[in-house]
Amino acid sequence: MDKKNALRAGALAAGTTLMMLLMSSPALALTRDDGDDPGTGLSVVETLGLYVLAPIALFLLIAGLVMIGDKTHNKKDPTSSNITTKAEAKA
Repeated sequence: MDKKNALRAGALAAGTTLMMLLMSSPALALTRDDGDDPGTGLSVVETLGLYVLAPIALFLLIAGLVMIGDKTHNKKDPTSSNITTKAEAKA
């Protein structure tokens, strides 16, 4: 009985996908839309800088600001920060 439901679900998913592909218009951009005025394309360096380096730099900036903000607070942990232990154990 479980195999029958799996086949039905697979057929439904395949049929839905096929219908969506057949009914959607192609996005090939062969014809221009009204008011379409594209600019020049980006070079490889500009693309990598915009989509790779800029997000990494923004992430590092935010992480750095959070770390700086966290270090300005005085730690108020009276139970574990004032405990000293002796490592010289004799057997």
